[in-house]
Amino acid sequence: MASGYDRALSVFSPDGHVFQVEYALEAVKRGTCAVGVKGEGIVVLGCEKRSAMKLQDTRITPSKISLVDTHVCLAFAGLNADARILVDKARLEAQSHRLTVEDPVSIEYITKYIAGVQQRYTQSGGVRPFGISTLVVGFDPNSKEARLYQTEPSGIYSAWKANAIGRSSKTVREFLERNHKPGMDREETIKLTVKSLLEVVQTGAKNIEIAIMEPGKPLEMLKVEDIEKYVENINNEKQDEATSRRQPRAGGVGGQPAPSGPQAGGEAVLTSRPAGEGSGAPPE
Repeated sequence: MASGYDRALSVFSPDGHVFQVEYALEAVKRGTCAVGVKGEGIVVLGCEKRSAMKLQDTRITPSKISLVDTHVCLAFAGLNADARILVDKARLEAQSHRLTVEDPVSIEYITKYIAGVQQRYTQSGGVRPFGISTLVVGFDPNSKEARLYQTEPSGIYSAWKANAIGRSSKTVREFLERNHKPGMDREETIKLTVKSLLEVVQTGAKNIEIAIMEPGKPLEMLKVEDIEKYVENINNEKQDEATSRRQPRAGGVGGQPAPSGPQAGGEAVLTSRPAGEGSGAPPE
């Protein structure tokens, strides 16, 4: 029990917790899943998309993937309204930096700014923390090395090779740890992103968003038809693996595996032994 220490943001509990920040992390865990994966000269963001209502106009439904600047992209998990405010602040800072310094922001700079805004909302009275975590991706000016950062409601930010946030993020992160490898090309990176999302998305391509960033190129949103092809290939691979596991070992007669071990040798000895020998009954 929080025992009243969760009523004010600026009050610590006796064991050092700020409960409102921990509640914000719970809001993130209830949000739809978002995945970021780095490859060789490419970075891919994937998001689980909620099903639209029958009468809803999907053309103006806000996406979970937002462009901060021409070379910076952001995906989030958590409260959509909070994300809209934070994205607007990040866009304003990116344009202000470009106007003042006459250079685009670096990915680490804009990540640090976003994390700073989130941290300020954990230390003031009369406000509450942002209920979102973000994945910030992109390429620094004059660089071909992909960048991937995560920010949390507490204001922490960290760099990753691949990561997941939102619902079932632990399951997806464990999948990425098993399957991610350095130096992946474009196809491998996109395929891993889609495959990791399929760990939690049961409805297939229609509820998946994929955004691709490459150095010197604008953000590319993958079409649903292309995502469906990846999903179909992944499902076919899974079926082939399952079939190969079920197939019996070769060498048997009529599709049955050949007998081996002491049991097979014992049967051969018994069939070649004359009647009565080795048994308790006297010979005929």
